[in-house]
Amino acid sequence: MPGTELFGEDERREVMEVLETGILFRYGHDELRRDRWKAREMEACVRDYTGAPHALAVSSGSTAVACALAAAGIGHGDEVIVPPFTYLATIEAVLLAGGLPVFAEIDDTLCLDASGIEAALTPDTKAVLLVHMCGAAADMDPILELCRERDLVLIEDAGQALGAWYHGRSVGLFGVTGAFSFDFFKITTAGEGGVFVTSDEARYRLADSYADHGHDHVGSNRGMENHPIIGFNYRISELHAAIGLAQMRRLEAVRSANRSNKAVLRDRISDLSGLSFRRIPDPDGDSGTFLDLLLPDRPTAELAVESLRAADVPGINYWFTNMYHFINQWDHVKNLDSAAPLAIHSLGAPQDYRALELPRSQDVVGRLISIGIGCSWETGRTERIADDLRAALARVLG
Repeated sequence: MPGTELFGEDERREVMEVLETGILFRYGHDELRRDRWKAREMEACVRDYTGAPHALAVSSGSTAVACALAAAGIGHGDEVIVPPFTYLATIEAVLLAGGLPVFAEIDDTLCLDASGIEAALTPDTKAVLLVHMCGAAADMDPILELCRERDLVLIEDAGQALGAWYHGRSVGLFGVTGAFSFDFFKITTAGEGGVFVTSDEARYRLADSYADHGHDHVGSNRGMENHPIIGFNYRISELHAAIGLAQMRRLEAVRSANRSNKAVLRDRISDLSGLSFRRIPDPDGDSGTFLDLLLPDRPTAELAVESLRAADVPGINYWFTNMYHFINQWDHVKNLDSAAPLAIHSLGAPQDYRALELPRSQDVVGRLISIGIGCSWETGRTERIADDLRAALARVLG
């Protein structure tokens, strides 16, 4: 959890500047806030770092995805290609937008690929919601070519991938809209928070209104602003934005430390027979948040997980049985259990979610073990973790 590893004086100072004014709301109250605008500053930092022309800080990565869908024009009855390996928010956002999720295969990048997307297309497919999993980019060139050829709207859920790049361009900027997460477990955290990004000013204006009950944010009297669209409350507070701002200033240092520590671990185990690694199309663009191992088969992966945990190797994630991130455990999605009726209840699901056949995804995630990388690990600790990692894997791989 790199972001939380480095909480310190910078975060305290930014939060105290908000508390000193008492203005926790991101809009208005100009005469009281002493020209302290933490959400605006956080957005500016994201723009500067990623190169995004437009950025909007919101209350979570989940609501950033919701804004990305809305600003991309996704709504009632639209079929959206999604991966079976992602955080649940990706799927929830499509359903709550009125869309119909269509699951497609991932590959050894841990992301959707062009062949998986193409195999899942129907005449009613409108968009692809691409998720950049575990801190690195998908294989973008073939995906972009397919989206152009098939006139598909590309939206990016880069919730786990702030600090990841693809051949010099930040993830989140390849689609018409994108989203980053700043939740407690991300490379930069605001406790809870997210950022919507786009290169299109009109889509930014839509998201800016959508995230704040439809306000157009024109003029100096909030109570008299126009409401060009129906929206909801996805606003970030100034307190959360203050933490996110301090964390954004650390991002490149965190990324550098991640990549350095990850390289030590990878180098220590790279010669083990039967072990391979997640394919990263642009290794230089990796944010370094995870070291992703691919074991020969699922039984071997399960034994490796037991061995790694017995050796107290930190940050072990076996996603195949994880309740949040893989479709095998999403019974409520398969059954379409909801507190209120959704569009999919009346329109019908485009797939039988309880009988999906995704053999490639099942194989990849069944063999996958991800190790979270610490940015605060000192050299001695990183070396010890690398030794323990090698020994634990060697006991299984021989």
